[in-house]
Amino acid sequence: MIEEMRMQGLGVIDDAVLPLGPGFTAITGETGAGKTMVVTGLGLLLGQRADSGAVRAGASQASVAGVWIVPTEGPIADIVADAGGELEAFGDDGGGQGELYVSRTLSAEGRSRASVGGRAAPAGVLSSLADELVVVHGQSEQLRLRSAAAQRDALDRFGGAPVAKALEAYSVAFARWRELDAEIADLSENRDRRAEEAGRLREALALIEATAPEEGEDVVLTERAERLANSEELRLAASLARNAISSEEGEADASALVAEARRNLERATDPELAKIAEGVADVGYRLADLALQLSAYLADLDETGPHELAAVEERRAALNTLIRAHGSLDEALEVWRTGSTRLAELDDDGDRLERLQAERDDARADLDAAASALTGVRTEAAGRLGAEVTEELHALAMPDARLQVAIREGVESAHGRDDVAILLAPHPGAEPRSVAKSASGGELSRVMLAIEVVIAGTDPVPTFVFDEVDAGIGGAAAIEVGRRLARLAESSQVIAVTHLAQVAAFASNHLSVVKSNDGAVTASSVRRLEGPEREAEMARLLSGLTDSDAALTHARELLSLSV
Repeated sequence: MIEEMRMQGLGVIDDAVLPLGPGFTAITGETGAGKTMVVTGLGLLLGQRADSGAVRAGASQASVAGVWIVPTEGPIADIVADAGGELEAFGDDGGGQGELYVSRTLSAEGRSRASVGGRAAPAGVLSSLADELVVVHGQSEQLRLRSAAAQRDALDRFGGAPVAKALEAYSVAFARWRELDAEIADLSENRDRRAEEAGRLREALALIEATAPEEGEDVVLTERAERLANSEELRLAASLARNAISSEEGEADASALVAEARRNLERATDPELAKIAEGVADVGYRLADLALQLSAYLADLDETGPHELAAVEERRAALNTLIRAHGSLDEALEVWRTGSTRLAELDDDGDRLERLQAERDDARADLDAAASALTGVRTEAAGRLGAEVTEELHALAMPDARLQVAIREGVESAHGRDDVAILLAPHPGAEPRSVAKSASGGELSRVMLAIEVVIAGTDPVPTFVFDEVDAGIGGAAAIEVGRRLARLAESSQVIAVTHLAQVAAFASNHLSVVKSNDGAVTASSVRRLEGPEREAEMARLLSGLTDSDAALTHARELLSLSV
């Protein structure tokens, strides 16, 4: 449940703290005082799209923060942990519950930031939490109830585990059938293209096999070709370097000079010079080794000639044919490694198509069975939902109303083959018609409430938020709406923004939002009402006057109904 929520710089609200807690909380106030901003603020905490227009005029940003009491284990705790957040300890031993701190800020420029459990988080995490924490109902939700998808979702929620299990089995079967059908369609529609691909691949593999390239061979041959093409220049450079190190013509060279230096040092008797002589000797050995390497290099150049250069260039031309075809020699070698498997797959198209068609037939049979099972459990749930909601409607001042949930065969989709329609016959003798066409605004409010009260028995939600669920009703109907909200609060937290005293009378926690003189709403002007203050607010809701004796008497009568 939501324990507390604070809003700053949101709409007409400057700074407001709402103590909520368990049970049924009614939020009342004058028109324009900011009651609906409570729902707007809660929507921001639940990941709804942020609109910079909600930032209070003159403020740099709006912020909303909420404290939830949640189980320390389960899906909510898992979502928080995955986001890197933490739950705070609640009470002495916690009782398996913890405090979850959630906040969101919205700048006047439209930038939004959120935190969950003390860590920054994307709005998507808030949306995931919303699915587990809250159901919000307002005028837009009533409009959604007119859609076939919303009516099907309501039935599935009421159906509980049996419907959920059947829907999951259907979804798996539907996904498998669609996967096979798409694969068959691809094979059938692209048979010519695949045949052309097989021909090209077969030619490519034959050329690669005939060329027999080796990894890195193109780089080695490029270096070899450059050496052969510049052999005279390379021979001169290597010859001069060798003669400078060790001349065969008796000229002074580096080796002779180093040898003379070593002999001079060895004649000395100083230990320090002896160590240096060893280093000079090492230089001499190194020079001798370099001279041998240069001699070998020159010998290799002498053994090669124009005939080898021609052979190298011919081999490079063959490799370049592969490189042009595949982009690089490595890509050509990759085609060689994987091409045979792909070619076998392409050549097997005919047999593969037959196998896939057989698998698709089996998948279709499984899908038909899963669809029938889903329709069966939905039909059973539809009968119970219609009967229970009808009973609720009778208690909501619609004594002659009758609600049916019709299941008809529809277009196959990921949700099944069922078209679900909630039908309402508001008067005796009236034919049940779609709730989207037969229900007035006030009737639709009560239908929605009746459905939620009934569904709460099989699919409980921690918190329900109703934004003017009493729109379009009054009198006895409003009293019954308040009574039913109180009943719903026995198993869930209920927060209702209302303008009817008949509804607010049944609240266990009554909050009033009042404008200050300058039109702002401050923390001190959102307060919990009790005793005479609550009676005065109820009187204002009834008559517009807080001190009318008749209105106060009526207010006390309404409050006595909830005792």
